[in-house]
Amino acid sequence: MTLKIAICDDDIQELSRVSNLISRYQDERKIALKYKTFTNAIDLLETIRTGLYDILLLDVLMPVVNGIQAAHEIRESDKDVKIIFLTSSSEFAVESYSVNAYYYIIKPGTEIKLFPILDKIYSEMQKTEDSLYIKSVSGIMRIIYSKLEFLEVISKKLLFHMSDGSVKEVSGSLSGFEAKLLCRKEFIKVHRSYIVNMGWIQQFGAKELTTYAKQIVPVSRLLYGQVRNAYMHHLFEEKDAE
Repeated sequence: MTLKIAICDDDIQELSRVSNLISRYQDERKIALKYKTFTNAIDLLETIRTGLYDILLLDVLMPVVNGIQAAHEIRESDKDVKIIFLTSSSEFAVESYSVNAYYYIIKPGTEIKLFPILDKIYSEMQKTEDSLYIKSVSGIMRIIYSKLEFLEVISKKLLFHMSDGSVKEVSGSLSGFEAKLLCRKEFIKVHRSYIVNMGWIQQFGAKELTTYAKQIVPVSRLLYGQVRNAYMHHLFEEKDAE
């Protein structure tokens, strides 16, 4: 799962500051996250469509179309996106309920104010997210697909490498999980001993790839062309979604 955020504010300095906060949140929480910035509500409305963003960080006091007006228009097509107003005035706090705002934050937006709200939203999204359940000596483990960078097999041990750098180990064979992973478009087999989540590839080379957790995964010479084509297709799909 990739958390998709839009930030809209006509104050360039504030837009930059909030963007930096979001980048810091991504680094600290080790989650897949993308954000796009807008300097006015008109540009945001021209790109908006259902499911494009999970969270909207909207200023209220903007020229031509203010944040409340934009939110009303957005709600006509997207009932689920979480709208967080980030503004310098408390004047519109009551009116924000009319668009089912998730939160109303008085500027400046800070780590203390914003991060707990993002944590709550991300946690709510995870509860409904697809997961893989595996048996281990200690019991049943839940592997959230979006947080699995890659699966590695060494002898009869399966190592689930997660996006936060942790590794979950169980006994078994790669074939026991191939069907469950490869039926999902984000996963691809890059080597006889590795299945990778393409959403976590940071760098792709001729013989190996690097994940965002700085793990090196070998790419089979025989599978290289297939993997390269699948990865390029994945990148173009992500680009089209922006």
